[in-house]
Amino acid sequence: MGVWVQAGSTALICCVCVNMAAMFMWPSSTLTLFQCDNTPLHRPLTEAEANMLGSLSSLGALISTPFTGMMLDRLGRKNISLLIGVIGVISWSMISLSNRVEVVLVAIFLSGLSGSVFLVVPVYISEICQTSIRGTMTSCSMVFYGVGMLVSYLMGGYMNYYPMVYTCLTMAVVSTLFITVLKETPVCLMAKGLNEEAAKSLAFYRGLKPESKEVLEELNIIQRSLSPDLDCAEVTPEEQKLNPADRKHQKLSVIQFMNKSRSTRKALFVCVTILTLSIFQGSVVVQVYAGPLFSAAIPSVSSTLCSVVVAVVTVLTGLVSAYLTEVTGRRPLMIHSSTLSGLCCILLGTQIQLGWAPSWVTALFIFVFTATYSLGSGMVPYVLFAEVFLPEVKSFMSMLTVEWAWFCNYVILLIFNPLLKVVGLGPIFYIFAVICFVTSVFCMLEQPETKGLHCEDIQHLFDKKSSKARRIEGSA
Repeated sequence: MGVWVQAGSTALICCVCVNMAAMFMWPSSTLTLFQCDNTPLHRPLTEAEANMLGSLSSLGALISTPFTGMMLDRLGRKNISLLIGVIGVISWSMISLSNRVEVVLVAIFLSGLSGSVFLVVPVYISEICQTSIRGTMTSCSMVFYGVGMLVSYLMGGYMNYYPMVYTCLTMAVVSTLFITVLKETPVCLMAKGLNEEAAKSLAFYRGLKPESKEVLEELNIIQRSLSPDLDCAEVTPEEQKLNPADRKHQKLSVIQFMNKSRSTRKALFVCVTILTLSIFQGSVVVQVYAGPLFSAAIPSVSSTLCSVVVAVVTVLTGLVSAYLTEVTGRRPLMIHSSTLSGLCCILLGTQIQLGWAPSWVTALFIFVFTATYSLGSGMVPYVLFAEVFLPEVKSFMSMLTVEWAWFCNYVILLIFNPLLKVVGLGPIFYIFAVICFVTSVFCMLEQPETKGLHCEDIQHLFDKKSSKARRIEGSA
């Protein structure tokens, strides 16, 4: 019974991911409509406004992520999720009530504030689910995001403008109401000293009574995790260098920690570089501008059908990647998938520019590129930054990495349309190909294999001067 409650609660909280994806993919089906003379807006979009249409949501996410990180413990996971849901309702309400260009652009920016779900939803799920299903349930946030892409493409292709807006508004309202029936996580409640409420919450998610032995034992585990005995914990060699003998009386700031920890600086450099290169491989462009992209590349094929296939491929290959990450390892997956993505981009660019094959081949290459990207670069960077940092700086480094990811998304979406007008669609994929190959080379040279390793062992891998790093690499 408890497993079904956890799975159902996971599905309810992940509905906000569907709404966020629907809004983020919305420009794919409306960009051409907003620029034509028969636009439902009070006037057609200018070139600058069209450029902003797909990038403002990323800018909103860039701004909201630090606020969410700071307020997550204070307001709680459930309240932050409710706030994100309300933002979605406000955004779609603005679009449904006004046809002014300025209002629509502001609404898209506000909807981007919900981009912090990538921080909130995984934390919420991991804190309500038992260990045996925690990994599977946590991955649902990305699966539901893919479902949101699929829903957005379907509605954009087969529904008129206002029925789609009203449907999205209804989805936003319903998903927000779903969150109200959920309980705050036991971890968050215990961190605030609300032990009785925490027991009730845990009992709800386990399908047991608050006074049951299983609930009390798990509450004790949560309490110990909130107040760890650091003096009895194992200390890595680097931590011994970082901290003086009276370590328990001194806590280094993030800046102090980074200044003294060579491995942390190297880990941050590797994570940010891989994430930057992965984003600039161009998959986000295919996702957001799928409709216009397919119309320009293969006008004889339905752009809606192609966009739907892209969403389906993204979801399926994401599930496969989640499995392969623990089977083949992170490093081989990044190297091989980036190489294959680069080859696909070269073939795709030459096909668009030279037209050496039927138009359906163009669609095929885009689908293959989406699959190869999702297998490696679309998944591994987000696994990597979650496992390579020491607990002392993990929250800050993860926040910094997610912030940088949103900034990169904003930049690539902002420059895509101007670059398209200057060089054309084919050469853009040549640029993506170069970035894919650079990613593959960088991962071969700098990315260590972290599969099955504890955090302290991973730290040694980032410190090439460590003798233990050579032993770990030799046994890999």
